[in-house]
Amino acid sequence: MERRDALLDAALRCFTARGLLSTGIEEIRREAGASPSSVYNLFTDRNDIVLALLTRTFERLFSHIAQRASRTRSAKGLITAIVDAHLEWVLAHRDEGRFLYQATALEMAPGASETLQRRKAELLAPVEARLGPFVEAGELPRWPTLVFDVVLLGPSHEACRRLLAGAPLDPAWIRRELPRLAWATVTSA
Repeated sequence: MERRDALLDAALRCFTARGLLSTGIEEIRREAGASPSSVYNLFTDRNDIVLALLTRTFERLFSHIAQRASRTRSAKGLITAIVDAHLEWVLAHRDEGRFLYQATALEMAPGASETLQRRKAELLAPVEARLGPFVEAGELPRWPTLVFDVVLLGPSHEACRRLLAGAPLDPAWIRRELPRLAWATVTSA
């Protein structure tokens, strides 16, 4: 596991420095100081590394969101915590955030997208469970988790994408306003 994480850390450094599309597996191997056999024992190719790094990034992000969501007591607190936790994590982990947005914009190998979607659903299960009582009580709309994801985090994803690409957006404004706007959107549905 330690060698795998070292390779993924090296991949993130390479993707950050050179870009996702401009980085090859040999550059990642050299950055990690790994032998070719150790790389190919863990990953079949560069796309496999991208998928593993994207999965690890989702695990870290969704773990943070789930932790913040678990501490809420109201529907409004939950909705604003989900959005703010997403923003907080991406702003604190900008290289991983930038990678996440670049990697999710690429077409994945057959089966990889399905694997990633299954893992994402597993990771979102605690948040979905937290939403359930508020939905049952009529305090939140009866939407599928994917709709909540799009409605709550769509603007946050776009703001993060633009900010990480260099747009002059104020992170304090984003964290103050986007959770509030998400709550306003949910309550107007």
